Parts: sequence; C-alpha cells; structure tokens
Amino acid sequence: MRREEAARSPVRHPAVAGMFYPADPETLASTIDSYLAGVDVPEGDRLAAAYVVPHAGYRFSGRVAAHVYARLRKHAARIRRVVLLGPAHKVPLKGCAVPSAERWLTPLGEVDVDPVTRGLAHDGHARVDDAPHAPEHSLEVQVPFVQRALPGRAVVPVCVGVSTSDDVVVTIAALAGEPDTVVLCSTDLSHYLPDDQARRQDERTAGAIEALAADRIGVRDACGVFALRGTVAWAAHTGLRVTRLALATSADVPAGDPSRVVGYPAFSFHRT
Repeated sequence: MRREEAARSPVRHPAVAGMFYPADPETLASTIDSYLAGVDVPEGDRLAAAYVVPHAGYRFSGRVAAHVYARLRKHAARIRRVVLLGPAHKVPLKGCAVPSAERWLTPLGEVDVDPVTRGLAHDGHARVDDAPHAPEHSLEVQVPFVQRALPGRAVVPVCVGVSTSDDVVVTIAALAGEPDTVVLCSTDLSHYLPDDQARRQDERTAGAIEALAADRIGVRDACGVFALRGTVAWAAHTGLRVTRLALATSADVPAGDPSRVVGYPAFSFHRT
C-alpha cells in the first residue's frame, strides 16, 4: 500500500507494535493484565475527569500507566469515551490534529474513533491530519490499555503540537463536557538525565502540576509539554483537585540504567 493510500485508510494501523509493546495478542493482553493486577486501587476511589499517564515502552512505564488504567477499569461502567491527548514526536505540528481514520487497530483488535473527533475539526478546535498520527507512539501505546481496562469504548485521538495553553484548554473543553468522558494526557517527564538529577527535576514538575501552575512547566520538563500545560490549565479553570498516583524513572525497572533515565508520571484531576 502506498503512503498516500494508507493516509486515507479508514483504519489507523499500528506503528510501534513489537517495539513499545508486544505484537503477539496473548502476550500483550497478559502483560497489561499483570500490570493492572499489580495496582491496589484504594476503597473510595472516585472516577477523575482527567489523568496524566506516561507513554514509553511498556517495560519501562507500564507499571506507572497501570495506576491510571486500574482506576479506569474499576469505574468502567461510567465511561463511554476516552480522549487521548499526546505530543507528535516525529512530525512537526502546530496546534491540534485529529486523524481521518474511523478505527484504530492494535494486536488486540480494532477500537472505534468516536465521531466527535471529526467534529473538533469542523468546529475549528483541530485539523484533520494523518501525518503526525501515522508514526506516533504517545497515543498508540495507550490504546491496548484502553482495550483491556475499558473494552468496547471509543477513543478521541488528538496530537497536540506547539500551542498556547488557552488553545488546548478550548479543545479539551469541547470534549470533556459529558460525565461519561475521561481525558488522558499522555506525556513522559525529564529525558536522559542522571537518575538523581531527573528525580529532582521531575519533583519540581510534579509540584507545578499539583499547584495547577501550567506556566511553571518548561519545555524540557515534559515531552508532551503542550498537552500537559493545556490539561493543567484546563483543570485550574475547571476547579479540579490534583492527586499524585505515581512518579518513577526508567531506573526503577530491573536493569534500568541510572545514568540516563526518563521520568514517568501518573496524576488524576478530580472534581471537588
């Protein structure tokens, strides 16, 4: 299939299966299930309006991501739609872009792209552009977790490029008005610093998130900085309360190299 034909396909095919997560369906399902089983969701946990979740290879960030998805699985009956916001690592992008695809394929099968996705472009909150989505892992790695924790739910994939926080706030607000919709901001934190330095920097970033201070999150603090700033600014505008669920680095996994790490966050944003 030629690249132009693939771009017009109603199905978005996996770009990083076998690299960021297992390509074998049984292995993928059991890997995710083991991560979910490792999280003890507290009694009284309430479904949040939004979460921050990491997006590295599952070996490194899967256990941190599970802190979010185990909670979503607990509240699955209340969730119909999952909004996925994440950066475009491979293709330069200004503003927000949604795909033309009607379905996303993973080794676990297909997931519907919610029709509201195209409405974002119609209303001027995003543009339809498959180029940043085709190679992008930040959203793709979330979809198998959605399939295991929230089977049958539709997704709204949004790549967020260089943007003001206000622009992203408006985009999120256009999607997050329904109580059965949950927003996931996909981002990692510091990149390739020594572990002790990374933890200090990530702690400062975590403090900015907890203070709902989007302007304190620098471009070197998170690879998904524009989506993250927008999510934090939206949470502040909406009057949400922040809870830290997990904060780790790649040095925390077996054989993780402490000389050059990446930071992984999990936060929730609850209505008061």
